[in-house]
Amino acid sequence: MDKRTDILILGGGPAGVVCAVTARKYYPSKTVTVMKDIKDGVIPCGIPYMFTSLNSPDENKLGMTPLEKNGIFIINDKALRIDRENKYVFTQKNDKYFYEKLVLAVGSTPVILPIKGIEKKGVYPIHKEMGYLKTVLEEIRDCRNLLVIGGGFIGVEFADELSKREGVKVTLVEMLPNLLANSFDEEFSRLADAKLREKGVNVLTNVRVEEMIGGKRVEKVRLSNGKELPADGIILGVGSKPNIALAQEAGLEIGRCKGVLVDEYTRTTVDGDIFAIGDCACKRDFYTRKGIPVMLASTATAEARIAGSNLYQIKVVRENKGTITIYSTYIDGLVLGSAGLTEKSARDEGFEIVVGSVNGVDKHPGTLPGTSKAKVKLIFSKQSGIILGGQVSGGMSCAQLINVVGIAIQKRMSSTELETLQIATHPYLTSAPTMYPIIQAAQDANGKM
Repeated sequence: MDKRTDILILGGGPAGVVCAVTARKYYPSKTVTVMKDIKDGVIPCGIPYMFTSLNSPDENKLGMTPLEKNGIFIINDKALRIDRENKYVFTQKNDKYFYEKLVLAVGSTPVILPIKGIEKKGVYPIHKEMGYLKTVLEEIRDCRNLLVIGGGFIGVEFADELSKREGVKVTLVEMLPNLLANSFDEEFSRLADAKLREKGVNVLTNVRVEEMIGGKRVEKVRLSNGKELPADGIILGVGSKPNIALAQEAGLEIGRCKGVLVDEYTRTTVDGDIFAIGDCACKRDFYTRKGIPVMLASTATAEARIAGSNLYQIKVVRENKGTITIYSTYIDGLVLGSAGLTEKSARDEGFEIVVGSVNGVDKHPGTLPGTSKAKVKLIFSKQSGIILGGQVSGGMSCAQLINVVGIAIQKRMSSTELETLQIATHPYLTSAPTMYPIIQAAQDANGKM
């Protein structure tokens, strides 16, 4: 059956939802349709917390009510093919949806490592689908030896959450020398490692899982160092790959980052009426313009607002020309945040840099209840003084510090501007105004310049 809509958005995750709401706001006379092939989506960042912290998995459900209330149509179907010439999408239900503007927000798929025995029962990739995750949650209830593969954000957060279960032994395996190695320098990675070990997690770095052993269900694993570990439940937290098959078949260009190639307004490079956002779209680093594999809901929703506002005309001029890799995580009271280039990545890219760092506390005076250590590290270009990146650690009040660093990167602030930053402080909420960590780190860098 032939159907028509002005704006067709493929994908009902955070990117698709935010794009639809934004498009409705900027183009109220246009019909907006969201097509999703997953019945109940989830908030991606909340997935690990479904397993212990949340009272019910349904508390992490990605709601679609705002779309319906805003007059946005929701279709439960799957796009199989894009006909760019005639401007329609052919679906699994044998329908044709004709469009004026098409937005690909089709997300990503978990990476499945080429490990012998990985097809056994008890091995769980992390799919962003409520029904699947409920099944995983139910099946691991009786597991006593849980193994998490991958020491990035997903793996670290899962290890932290699963360690809260009584009578459960949790092991985290990471093939690199440090946890969170792609986002943090070693001194911050060590904080994550130490916190997990305090929780009783068996952290193994510089080692790989080479075989999953058992009958139909996994019972143990063999590591690259020859050791074997019992494991009756395995979480694969090794990342995802962009869903690009639909775009490839339509002749859209794919970037080196393996995502759909787009310009700074998220328009695909070969068809100005097709946009791509979120995990399926290629990202370029803010400073180097190289393709980078960033898959974050926060990045996806930023792209969604750019796409939704600029579908027919460029209404919102984009001033930041690349993606700022900005992350935060939480491990049993420890906040870790990273934005932009790390010291290692900046040196690897050939930047001449100066590093400013400071250790302090996140309340004032430091004897207040609940005070935590706070650490800030900032990376600047040596000649220009422009900020290139930063990392933070500490208590809950440090969670927003990394967003300040992100803004500083986006606006290309200098070390001098950060040293003279005007701030609000409160004893229970922030470090002391005389010892504010971002200002002190910038001051430390200026002293070295």
